[in-house]
Amino acid sequence: MELSKSITHKNGRQRKPVLSHSDMGERESMLEVEDDEVALLPNSDRADGRTKSSHGIKGELGNVALLLFLYVLQGIPLGLAGSIPLIMQSKNVSYRDQAYFSFVFWPFSLKLFWAPLVDSLYLQQFGRRKSWLVPTQYLLGLFMLYLSVSVDAMLQTDGQRGPDVITLTAVFFVLAFLAATQDIAVDGWALTMLSRENVGYASTCNSVGQTAGYFLGNVLFLALESADFCNKYLRFEPQERGIVTLSDFLFFWGIVFMVSTTLVAILKKENNKQHHTKKKPKEETQSVMETYKHLFSIIKMPTVFTFCVLLLTAKIGFSAADAVTGLKLVEAGVPKEQLALLAVPMVPLQILLPLVISKYTAGPRPLDIFYKAFPFRLLIGLEYALLVWWTPSVRQEEGFPVYYYAVVLLSYAVHQVALYSMYVACMAFHAKVSDPVIGGTYMTLLNTVTNLGGNWPSTLALWLVDPLTFKECQGAPGQTCGSAEEAGLCVREGGTCVTALDGYYVESVVCVLIGLCWWIFFGKKMKRLQEESPSAWHCRVAK
Repeated sequence: MELSKSITHKNGRQRKPVLSHSDMGERESMLEVEDDEVALLPNSDRADGRTKSSHGIKGELGNVALLLFLYVLQGIPLGLAGSIPLIMQSKNVSYRDQAYFSFVFWPFSLKLFWAPLVDSLYLQQFGRRKSWLVPTQYLLGLFMLYLSVSVDAMLQTDGQRGPDVITLTAVFFVLAFLAATQDIAVDGWALTMLSRENVGYASTCNSVGQTAGYFLGNVLFLALESADFCNKYLRFEPQERGIVTLSDFLFFWGIVFMVSTTLVAILKKENNKQHHTKKKPKEETQSVMETYKHLFSIIKMPTVFTFCVLLLTAKIGFSAADAVTGLKLVEAGVPKEQLALLAVPMVPLQILLPLVISKYTAGPRPLDIFYKAFPFRLLIGLEYALLVWWTPSVRQEEGFPVYYYAVVLLSYAVHQVALYSMYVACMAFHAKVSDPVIGGTYMTLLNTVTNLGGNWPSTLALWLVDPLTFKECQGAPGQTCGSAEEAGLCVREGGTCVTALDGYYVESVVCVLIGLCWWIFFGKKMKRLQEESPSAWHCRVAK
C-alpha cells in the first residue's frame, strides 16, 4: 500500500528500520583499532593516554541530543518527498508521472557506491565528518529555500498543463541524494562523537530521529496543509487553506537548516581521536579502493550472485500493492491527510514487530520465515485490490465512515506483519552469512541489493498502470480515449471518458501470479542457500 511507501519511507519505496550503514566496513575497522588501543591502555578510553572517567550517558547528553537533531533534519526532506506523490495524485497526474517521481527514492538505496568517498576525502583541519556534513546541509537548506519560492509553480495546474513533474523529480532527487550523503557523514560521526560505552545510542538516535523527521515532513505537514483537516479539528472558523502551505513549510525548514548548520560548523568540534593513530589520509584512500575491490569480489562469488538475483526479483509480486494502492485510494476520494495519519497508530506495532519476529529468525534457518510469510503477503495484495474496488461504494457526502478507516488500518497492520517478517528474516540471513573480515561492506552490499529489489518493481508498476488501463468514450459516438488527445476530442464532442478496465487491477492479478511462480520455483532455492557451508560465503580476496 502507498502507506508503506509515503508514510514509512526509507530505503526505496518503503521505509524500513535502519539496520545498516553505508560506510560500516571502514568504521568497524576503526573501532577494532580503538579496541586494541584500549587493551594496551587499561582504564583509558583515549588514544592520547589521558584517563576518561565513565559517567554513563549523562555526560554525553549534549552529543546524543545533537545526533538526534541531525537525524531529525535528515528525515525532513525524506518526509516531504514522500508527501509529493499524494499531492500530485490529488491533482490528477498520470501514473507515468508518478513513476518518474519514484526515482526520488532511489539514492538511499545506492549510497553504498559513494560512501567510501565520503569517508576518505575531507579537510583534516575542519574535521572528517564536518567536511561533508556542513556543505551538504547548507545545500539542503538552499534547495529548500529555492523550492519555497518555486514549488507552487511546479505543482500548479493551468488548463492542459499539469504539474512540472520532471523538474520536481530532479529537485527532490537532489534533496534525497544530499540527505543520503548527510546520513553517511552523521553515521560516521556518531561512532567518534560518542564514547565506546555509549556508541550503541547512535542507532537509537538514527531510528528515532529519522522517524520523527519523517513524521514532521510527511504526516504533520499533510495534516496542517489540508484545509479540511484544519477546519474540522484546529479552527473555529473555516478557511479555504490549511494552516501552512508547502512553500511556508519549505521556507521554515530551509532557515532551520542554514542556522543550525552554521552553529554546528562554529561551535561543535570533532573528536579527532582517530587522528592520534599513525594512520595517514593516503592509507585511508587506499582502503577505499580496497573496499571497491571487495565489492566486486563479493558479487562474483556464485552463492552471493545467486542470492542477489533472487533478492532483485523477489518483490515483483508485491509491487502493485506497495506502490499503487495508496495512490488509488486518494484517487477514489480518500483524503491524503487521513491516509497519512493512519501511520500514527502503526508506530508501536512497527517497534514491537522486529523484537517479536527476531526470536524466530535467530536460529540457523532465518529464511524459513521469509518463505512462510511470502504467500501471505501476496494474498494481502489481492485484499488491497478489493479494498480499492470497495472504496467508492463506501464514500458518503460527508466523507468516509469510521468503520472504513478501521478496515484500512487493519489491512495495513496485517501487511506490516508480513512485510516485517520477510524483512527481519532477510536481515538476519545477511548477518549470518556476511564474511566477518569485511562484515560492514558485505552487509551493506546485500542490503543495497535488497533495497533495489523493491525500488525497480515499484517504479515499473507505476509506469504500467496507464498503459494497462482501458477507457471508452461515452456520449460521443465514434470517439475513443486511447490518448490524451483523443480524450480531449471526446470531451469537446460532448462525451465523457469512462474507465472500462483499471490497469491497477490487471497489475494486481499479474503481480500475484508472478509472485506465486517465484515462490514455487525460486523460493525453495532461496531456502537451500541456508544449507551452503560458511566457506561458500567468505571472500577469499579479503583474507
